[in-house]
Amino acid sequence: GRKGGGGGGDGWVEPDKKLSNKVFRAVLQHGMLRPGDRVLVGLSGGKDSLCMLHVLRALQKRTPFQWDLGACTVDPKADGFDPSPLVPYLEGLGIPYFYEAHNLMALAEPCMAKEGNRVSICSFCSRMKRGVLYATARREGYNVLAMAQHLDDLAESFFMSALHNGALRSMKTHYLIDAADLRVIRPLAYVREAEAEAFAESNHLPVVSETCPACFEAPKERYRVKCLLATQEALFPALFQSLLKTILPLTEPLVEDVVRLRREAYGRAAGPPHVPPPMPPPREGALAEMEAAARKAHEPAGVYDARALWR
Repeated sequence: GRKGGGGGGDGWVEPDKKLSNKVFRAVLQHGMLRPGDRVLVGLSGGKDSLCMLHVLRALQKRTPFQWDLGACTVDPKADGFDPSPLVPYLEGLGIPYFYEAHNLMALAEPCMAKEGNRVSICSFCSRMKRGVLYATARREGYNVLAMAQHLDDLAESFFMSALHNGALRSMKTHYLIDAADLRVIRPLAYVREAEAEAFAESNHLPVVSETCPACFEAPKERYRVKCLLATQEALFPALFQSLLKTILPLTEPLVEDVVRLRREAYGRAAGPPHVPPPMPPPREGALAEMEAAARKAHEPAGVYDARALWR
């Protein structure tokens, strides 16, 4: 249900220039924001999502076009995890806020049993929370969902995909979901986890402790990759600068995603939302062709060139 949105908005924190510039650069380079967008922040209550909320608010005040900002928290009703203290905090910030309580943990066991326990409970809960965020965005009229994954998350996903799936992949920074009615953006793509943590701590943000027992049942592969990267960074301090250059091409949409994003943009400009037909899967061996087409598609194209919107 909906809660919040009636306060005076006095609790906002102004981020420092370095943090703001990283988010601004990611938003600009990946075309994350457009005039008239209604952006819903996925607010878990962790340091990353709280940091993103404040930085996006600061960015909103400086953007040369109008867009709206709201936030949504999904409470999965897990033992040891209570995000309800966010409700009074968001009321004080004065933006639209939606607190969605759903007993996802009760759904987890029977659904996982159907899948033969091929997924972890954390993975299942994450997928279900994403579904609730999508549903809330649609119900409340938001067309963009902002997620708080940062550069460390992108790097860890890259290594996990390479080591365990045999594919060079990472999280996309900006894409249109399969239903073609919502865009997902990751404004913290250039921000380090330590920067988000320092921002939250120094400004005493109400970070919700992540103490769900399911999250600590066994060592997780992501944690092992995090330790591996920390060891390498101690030896090579510029590691993440190099990794960002390596990962950036993988975060760009493939050619079919570019076409879908452009169709969605033109459809919104024309009036009623336009749902494009599904793109066929790429042919075997066509990767070089697709990369060339994607690069061409990202060349400036009038009003939908992201850089032109900010002049």
